[in-house]
Amino acid sequence: MTEPGEGDAPADLQLTSAEWSMWQAFRNGSTCDLHIGDPARDDPHGQHLWGPERRVRARVVALLLLEGPVAQPGRVSALKLTGAYITDTLDLAGGTIKPFVELRDCRFEAEVVLPESRFTTLRMVNCAIPRLEAARLQTEGDLHLPRCVVQNGIRLTDAHIGTDLMLNQVVAHKDRQGRSIMADGLTVAQDLQAEMLESYGELSLRGATIGVSLSLRGSRLSNPFGRRALNAPQLTVERTLHLTAAGLANSPFSSGATPPYGIAHTPSRGTRMQRFECEGGMRLDDGRFGDAVDIEHARFLMESDQELSLRRIQTPELRFLCERPQRGRVILSGARVVNLVDKSASWPGLGGLWMAGFAYETLIPRGHFPLALRLQWVAAATPEYAPEPYEMLAASLRASGEDADAREVQLAKQRRRRETLPLAAKTWGVLQDWTVAYGYRPGRAAVWMAILWAIGTVYFSENPPPPLKAGETPPWNPYLYALDLLLPVIDLNQGAAWKPGGGAQWVAAVLILAGWVLATTVAAGASRLLRRQ
Repeated sequence: MTEPGEGDAPADLQLTSAEWSMWQAFRNGSTCDLHIGDPARDDPHGQHLWGPERRVRARVVALLLLEGPVAQPGRVSALKLTGAYITDTLDLAGGTIKPFVELRDCRFEAEVVLPESRFTTLRMVNCAIPRLEAARLQTEGDLHLPRCVVQNGIRLTDAHIGTDLMLNQVVAHKDRQGRSIMADGLTVAQDLQAEMLESYGELSLRGATIGVSLSLRGSRLSNPFGRRALNAPQLTVERTLHLTAAGLANSPFSSGATPPYGIAHTPSRGTRMQRFECEGGMRLDDGRFGDAVDIEHARFLMESDQELSLRRIQTPELRFLCERPQRGRVILSGARVVNLVDKSASWPGLGGLWMAGFAYETLIPRGHFPLALRLQWVAAATPEYAPEPYEMLAASLRASGEDADAREVQLAKQRRRRETLPLAAKTWGVLQDWTVAYGYRPGRAAVWMAILWAIGTVYFSENPPPPLKAGETPPWNPYLYALDLLLPVIDLNQGAAWKPGGGAQWVAAVLILAGWVLATTVAAGASRLLRRQ
């Protein structure tokens, strides 16, 4: 019996021809291609059966990766396997895999088990996988799973990816718990690209940390089985979260990734772009985003009890430019942003928007968004009167130099408040609004003073009062007398020199009281203008 040479497979393995080719390719770092040349039959997601000429045992794959043979002189060992049918369960749990691994167009008979394993780089491209179990997986480099179809979910809980995680065009179906991708506590040092992903179940990223950007461009998240399609509270993204459209590599919606791992085909229906679509609720509560949350060319399909929840998020810029959700609620309570980029057609109507405690500094509208529509936006968020959204809008407008618009917002706030008051206070409020607009239109008070002055002048011209002390009064002047009654504080030496009686006394009293009210209103309005309040 001859001993196996260095690098040869153990005799008891009884390698098939496909496994022998894979073994030799591993030693010299080349690709073992088991394709037969027929695109339909080479499709790992197709219905054609794959024969023994393409089958390799998971046991042999594991042996190569964990205790593989030495490389050929001058070569670097690597597992590059294409078009293979890997039988049984590939179990590398807890193992340290040093060679580079790339499995392309492969079909797995059973789940892939990788918990607590360590890789340098792992790429599984366009593979059919029953389930990927990879909790606490660690890679020094990339983890790429583009175009894979996973029937029973992906588990990446507490995984640590040294550079990029790529899930472009993955199709992930739910597991027994209703989750398509379970990645709570995931850490990705650079980008997480999940463009044109199809998720049928809950995509869970609770407490995940992304070192650069998270892209879900053109993805379709659907979870008719549960409450949320994306569940990602306490998500941290150092730069931008993209919930936008994707398209051809040369289209304006492309992320710029290159084939074979980027987007390189025409989206469905022959269009040049595919919207981000979420069927079910989305939860991003308490998230931290270093540059922006970009929600553009997006569609949200929710039931009445579901939410697009952005509670207490913090980001320099929120771009809310999606289609208006027809059902469900958009929640911005407690969120903190610097720039709010939005358009009027994106926000839901009355009862569909909550933003108590929502703070922003600058409004940057896209398209036609006049003040009247902006006030409707605030009203939609306050089915019951709340002053805070009005105060925030007024403060933002004042900071932008729009003082007149800020006063209109304050006036709208007073009118909303009036609806909650008792009848007597409501009547007084209507009078204040009609006469002086609650003091936010001081010019109206000045007009009323002019009208009252003219009325007083005409009345006292026809009904001059007798002098208080004969021989000590100034010359009679009905203009100055009416003006002296109207103007508080200022003394024109007319009001105290004459003694009105009967009806003239009542007219004088009305002018004095109206003068105090209106002059105070004018002074308050002038003060607000000077203080830019």
